[in-house]
Amino acid sequence: MDWLTQNDAVVNCKEKYIVLKCQNGELLHVEFDKLDGLSTYRNISEDAYLAYVLDTKVSESKIQSVLVICDFPDVFSKELPGLPPVREVEFSIDLVLGTTLISIAPYRMAPTELKELKGQLQELTDRGFARSIFSPCGASVLFVKKKDGSLRLCIDYRQLNKVTIKNNYPLPRIDGLFDQLKGATVFSKIELRFGYYQLRAKESDVPKTTFKTRYGHYEFLVMPFGLTNAPAVFMDLMNRIFRPSLDRFVVVFIDDILVYSRDENEHANHLRIVLHTLREKQLYLRKVGFLGHIVSVKGIRVDRNKISTIINWKPPKNVSEVKSFLGLVGYYRRFVKGFSMIASLMTCLLQKDVKFEWTNKCQQNFDRLKALLTETPVLVQPELGKEFVIYSDASLNGLGCLLMQEGKVIVYASRQLKPHERNYPIYDLEPATIYKWLELLKDYDLVIDYHPRKANVVSDAVRKKSLFSLQAMNIRLSLSDSAQKDDSELQTKRVQCELNSDLEFQIGSDGCLLFRGRICVPKNSELIQKILNEAHNGTMPVHPGSNKMYNDLKKMYWWSGMIRDISKFVLKCLICQQVKAEHQVPSGLL
Repeated sequence: MDWLTQNDAVVNCKEKYIVLKCQNGELLHVEFDKLDGLSTYRNISEDAYLAYVLDTKVSESKIQSVLVICDFPDVFSKELPGLPPVREVEFSIDLVLGTTLISIAPYRMAPTELKELKGQLQELTDRGFARSIFSPCGASVLFVKKKDGSLRLCIDYRQLNKVTIKNNYPLPRIDGLFDQLKGATVFSKIELRFGYYQLRAKESDVPKTTFKTRYGHYEFLVMPFGLTNAPAVFMDLMNRIFRPSLDRFVVVFIDDILVYSRDENEHANHLRIVLHTLREKQLYLRKVGFLGHIVSVKGIRVDRNKISTIINWKPPKNVSEVKSFLGLVGYYRRFVKGFSMIASLMTCLLQKDVKFEWTNKCQQNFDRLKALLTETPVLVQPELGKEFVIYSDASLNGLGCLLMQEGKVIVYASRQLKPHERNYPIYDLEPATIYKWLELLKDYDLVIDYHPRKANVVSDAVRKKSLFSLQAMNIRLSLSDSAQKDDSELQTKRVQCELNSDLEFQIGSDGCLLFRGRICVPKNSELIQKILNEAHNGTMPVHPGSNKMYNDLKKMYWWSGMIRDISKFVLKCLICQQVKAEHQVPSGLL
């Protein structure tokens, strides 16, 4: 303790780190969460441990410090040199036939915004990205504040986008891109500098990019931000440029490029190929984060900087704010175990005819979701050729499962129960977690194992529960012979049975009249309705149809006109009429 005091040590048990002050005044940061191999250095006989010490002043490597990048300083230009060259792809704007000119009045701006507007317009024209023109049409402009407080010029092209024929060029799924990274240990993450401005607009479509300002009309000579087809066109360009390297050591998403390799020597060669390609195509880069996730040799985790908006989100005050919050956190749901169940109360607020009421329970789940996003686990990438394991579980709150490989989590998945599924008994919910995938998995070599109790604790994300041995139970209604005496027809059968003249009827040990081993129910409408209601709306059944209901009841009961009574009861069930699909041929036209 004296040594810790002398060195001004700061111990943070929650975050698992220690800060030590050296003699030269520098701070040393001891990271305990990075000590995966600490146990291998532990000597049981000697009370000593080996820790990794990190200097907090060591910052991320600069571009100039990477040897390969030193050969390509021109690719990392701080500014774009001017109008880009003519490329194999041009940005075009195809409008719906009959579209008229679109003219939107300029938005009002504050004096500070007008000053910024004048400066940015001058910069665009000086670089050759835009030019001043006279035009009878044009969109309006506005400013959006960046993270650093500066203003980004945005053109409101919403009206133009409505009449633009959409380019359906496929954009890749981000989680699909990450599947390519298994086995890689070295990564470089880069982004094009003002990527859209490095692609020319088609000369005939340049007038369609016109925008209005207080200082006149301008039109873009390059592809501007905000147009509906811009991401698809730029994705097409990047795929053409990097086609030989895609899914080998390069992953591209619009203007984001990730280079991945198995070791540093291989990575240097890969990075050199990418930079050489960019130099040939006269494309310019800057180094940034990649797609809101942090990719490392251990796997993929959420970038804390990207979820700061979620962490600082205020409690929603209306349905619209709840929808916005769930839409944002839903992007990271594969990192959160039991996401659907935690968000269930907030999801219920989105339903129609449900009064918005933000309860304490909603607030607890809201805070829990934000907390879980700050503690998200590292998800590993799947590796083909190795065994996959799917764990699943179900409860009356929802369904949950996870995909694992070699004891490490690949992805979490969960969902809430649908309204009709809430009527299912638990033994029907358990197979529901795998029923959906049986058609897909049947072509693979797989084994379905039952993991009882704590053996399946890893996938018991929904709730902890005890599992009990199940046994089939037959529910029979006990009738005294006095109840059957009120039915004259049954009394006649009883007399015939006593005379052995009717072999289908017998008298049970309790004195009750039986028909082929089944209880004879007297013609009592109240009693019959009670039996039908229990067989159709009870705890065990789930609103069976008339045929299914008859097959169930005929094992235990019998009465005259049984099929007719069951059919009438099912036809009058309001829930069945509202939920079940109509299977009859539609009626003809009147």
